[in-house]
Amino acid sequence: MIISKKSLARRTFLRGMGAAVALPALEAMVPAFKASAATATPRFGAVFVPNGAIVESWIPRTSGAGFELSPILQPLAKYKDSLVVVSNLTRAHPGVVEGDHAISAAGWLSGVLAKRTQAEDVLGGTTIDQIVAGRIGQETPFPSIELATADFTGYVGACTSGYSCVYTNTISWNTPTRPLPMEINPRAVFEKLFGRPGTPAERQARFARTRSILDLVAAQASELQRTLGPRDKARLADYLDNVREIERRIEKSEARNSTDVTAVALPAGVPDAFEEHLALMYEMLVLAYQGDLTRVFTFMSDRELSQRTYPQIGVSEQHHTVSHHGNDPSNIAKVVKINTYHVELFTRFLDQLKATPDGDGSLYDHTLLFYGGGMGNPNQHASDPLPLFAVGGGVGRGGRHIQLAPRTPVGNLWMAVAKRFGSDVQSIGESNGVVDFFV
Repeated sequence: MIISKKSLARRTFLRGMGAAVALPALEAMVPAFKASAATATPRFGAVFVPNGAIVESWIPRTSGAGFELSPILQPLAKYKDSLVVVSNLTRAHPGVVEGDHAISAAGWLSGVLAKRTQAEDVLGGTTIDQIVAGRIGQETPFPSIELATADFTGYVGACTSGYSCVYTNTISWNTPTRPLPMEINPRAVFEKLFGRPGTPAERQARFARTRSILDLVAAQASELQRTLGPRDKARLADYLDNVREIERRIEKSEARNSTDVTAVALPAGVPDAFEEHLALMYEMLVLAYQGDLTRVFTFMSDRELSQRTYPQIGVSEQHHTVSHHGNDPSNIAKVVKINTYHVELFTRFLDQLKATPDGDGSLYDHTLLFYGGGMGNPNQHASDPLPLFAVGGGVGRGGRHIQLAPRTPVGNLWMAVAKRFGSDVQSIGESNGVVDFFV
C-alpha cells in the first residue's frame, strides 16, 4: 500500500470569482498515518439573556454531582452529563442598582462596574471572550465574532440612569475603552464569513445578479471531492449543503420582508420572526465553528431593557414590563416561561453542534459554552445571584451544581476560564480568587 505524506492545510479555502469558502475539519488535513488521531481545536462561546431571571426557578435546589434540574433548565436534561450550573455569583459592586441594565450587560463577561457617562468616554473592562480570543483566536480569519438579534440603531445617548447606550448594545469589549459592535443581520454575517464585502446596498445588488456563493466555487469543490476519502466526502458535502440551505433561507426571508408592508423598515436579511432570526444566527455560529473561521463568539439573544413580546408561548406583555413582576405569581410564571423558552432555543443550537463531526468527536465535544446574564431577580434589578451555566465537552466533568459562597465575584469564574485557555492575566474585574471550576 502506498501512503502519501501530503495533507491539506487546515486553512484551505475553496475560491472562485471573489468568493471564498472555508473547509470543515477533514481527515485529509491530518498528516499521513495520523488520520485516526485528528486533533480538535478548543472553542469558546457565550450567550447572553437579558432582564434577569426568576432565580428560584433557575438555580437547582441541590448541589454537587447528581443535582436535580430546576424548572427553567429542564430543556437541558439530555445534556446534563456535560452541564455545570454555577450559583451565587455577583456582578461588580454587589447591591448597586444605579444603571442596573447597563452595568448588567457591560459587566457580565468583564466583572467590572461600567463608568457612568452619556458621552463617548465609556469605560468598561476587557471581557473573557476577548481574553480567550487572544489565546486561541489568532490562527483563524476572525479572532472572534459578535452577534445579536435586537436592532440597536435607535439606541443612542443614555439608555438607563445616565449610562451610555453603548453599555447595553454589546457584551464584548476588546479593551476597557473599546466595545465591539454586535451584528444582527444574518446576510451581513454570512457575507463576512464567506465573502462579498461592500456596503449593504452594494451587497444586495450584487446578490441579486450573481448565483449562489457555492456555485462560484463549484469547480474547485468538485475537483477536491475526487481526492477525498469516503468520510471526508460525506463531511464536506454536508457542510456545503448547510451553507446552501442558509443562503436559501436568507433569500426567502428577504423576499418575504420586501413584500410585507409591516417589514419594510427591517434591515435586509433579518427575519420577521424572532425564533427564525435566532435560529439563523445559531446556524451561522455552527458554520463558523465548522469551517474554523472563528473559535470564539459572543451572542446577545436580546438586549437589556428588551420590550419583546412572546405571543408564541402565551406572553403578550413586553419582556421588560413583565420582568418587574411585583411578586405577582402570574407575572412570575410569565417570566419563567420566557426564561425557559430561551433555554429551549439554545438547546436546539446544542443539538446542531452535537450533530456536526469535528476531529474525533463533534463540535459540541470540543466547545465550552456559557449561558446567562448579568442580573438576578429582575423585579429588584438584583446584582446577584446571577443566572449562569456552562455546557459542552469543554466543561470537564459535567453533571455538577457548584454552589459558591454568596456574592462571589463573577470575575473569579472568568479567571478560571482564562487560566484554562493559557492566559496569565492576574485579575478580571473585581476578582479576588479563582473558582474551582475545571475538575
